[in-house]
Amino acid sequence: MKLNPHGVTTESSFSQSALFFLPRRLSGRLCLLGVLVALEYLFCFMGRGPIAGHLEFLGMATDVYGQIPIFAFVVFLGLGYSRFEAQQEEVPFSVLLFAGHLVCMAAVFSMSLAARNGSGWLIFDAFSYIKSAVYILGTVLLAFGCIPPRSWIGAIRSTGLLWFYALLIGVAGWYFGSPVRLLWRATSTAQAGIMQSVTLEAVRVGLSIFLRDIVVDRATFTIGTPSYSIEIAPGCSGVEGLGLVLVFTSLWLWYFRKETRFPQALLLIPCALACSWLLNIVRLGSLILLMNFGGSSDAANGLHTAAGWIAFTAIALGFSMATQKLSWTRRSTALARGIAGEPQEDRAASAPSATEELGEEHGESPAIRAYLVPLLAILTAAFISKAASTSFEWLYPLRFVVAAVALLYFRPELKKLNWRCGWFAPFAGMAVFLVWIAPSWWAHERAASPLGSALVALSPTARWVWIGFRVAAAVVTVPIAEELAFRGYLARRLLSREFDQVNLSSLTLLPVVLSSVAFGLMHMQNLNDWRHLMLGSVAGVAYAAVLRWRGRIGDAVVAHVTSNLLLAAWVLSFGDWAQW
Repeated sequence: MKLNPHGVTTESSFSQSALFFLPRRLSGRLCLLGVLVALEYLFCFMGRGPIAGHLEFLGMATDVYGQIPIFAFVVFLGLGYSRFEAQQEEVPFSVLLFAGHLVCMAAVFSMSLAARNGSGWLIFDAFSYIKSAVYILGTVLLAFGCIPPRSWIGAIRSTGLLWFYALLIGVAGWYFGSPVRLLWRATSTAQAGIMQSVTLEAVRVGLSIFLRDIVVDRATFTIGTPSYSIEIAPGCSGVEGLGLVLVFTSLWLWYFRKETRFPQALLLIPCALACSWLLNIVRLGSLILLMNFGGSSDAANGLHTAAGWIAFTAIALGFSMATQKLSWTRRSTALARGIAGEPQEDRAASAPSATEELGEEHGESPAIRAYLVPLLAILTAAFISKAASTSFEWLYPLRFVVAAVALLYFRPELKKLNWRCGWFAPFAGMAVFLVWIAPSWWAHERAASPLGSALVALSPTARWVWIGFRVAAAVVTVPIAEELAFRGYLARRLLSREFDQVNLSSLTLLPVVLSSVAFGLMHMQNLNDWRHLMLGSVAGVAYAAVLRWRGRIGDAVVAHVTSNLLLAAWVLSFGDWAQW
């Protein structure tokens, strides 16, 4: 056992080398803590997992005021990140405290399962208070396990009163949370749904250019014609799109802050939000026009479900291109490289060549296309097939075709990767499969899905052709495209701009976790689908661990293929169509 200068245990029965995957500096450790606490908070309080329902503390549901420390921590980390990043001292990790944290979380999990199953000896008045206290104790142990008390004190001292301002902002975010939610909450009066009312009027103005007989009911947020009308629900008011665009643009500018000129680039955010709002108006107006002039219900349903994601993708792509192409938002290459501060006679020698200038201007390695285009091709095909479908995506084979073409096109570049695999990869894939189906297996119930009945309605030939393409995509193109994008590119890109020069065996925990969360986000079926977010994130971590162990992308692909193949066998064997 060794002690650091602060007297904190840095090694016990585990060697320090066993913790190679942990970020060692304060900034990375704070990010890790935030991710772990956020995932556990969602797992415990969103009522989507085994710990269903709300915990209580001091007579109130913890998810009511539990947002305060989350808001405060995010503000504290965001505003103080530059100071934390400047601290080069390594932060010790306490395995003992982390083990205590796991024990507390296991106790909360067990008590929740017992309560759900009706174990009488655990159901009494103080039960919720005990369970909440154990959860809070576990969170405190996690905080001190990741970051020892002396490091916490140092972080607070280095940022002055930032902790107090962050706490005030956290209280304000919690206090104003309910009033803000009124912006998109549907009620019986138009005054309460401000966003819905504004959207309703905007659609009316746009339709008045093409139609005369417009029917508007402002009390129920309904608009259309005598032959067809729609109700602008809270989700149709555009607020979800605005939120996604705001989060994406803010994260993009923060991530590329060294290459971007401020405050000029901030003007692009309201432009992106305006585009999101206008495209939502166009979507709703187009839906009414389509059905008024005899459009099919299939086309209408496809437009309603897929147009929002198509618009978000277009805005995200346009925003990212604008920040790199517009001269008034892109920082000059010389300034980014620090040449502006050099003496005049030294600038010529240190100035980049034409080739280096071009590469720096684009900001990424040329290999990026081979890693991202296959996945982008799948997403584009998914948008098209969903827009042309209703509940049954009959154009799903298009996903397999476009991905296969993209992979064949970039085959010369992809051949440079190590596609070999070891014995451990299939076992990791089996473990991911078991974790993925565990919730439905544990509950002994399968979620309803219209896919099974839709397949039965097809002819036998069409049915097996569709299933064949679905399985082929799941075990061939999708695993390769997703591993290239999330593990091959994103996880390494978080470490270096020249991502293709980063050894796969050198991935650290923070890039693995962030890329895995992004992987989980892509598997969410809607904004409330926390189950698939968590399962996808766990699967991403498992695939990244296999990849890092051998330093070969082939191991991650084989593990991914094994998971998808077993899942396909499960679906076809037991008719659990919701898994697809």
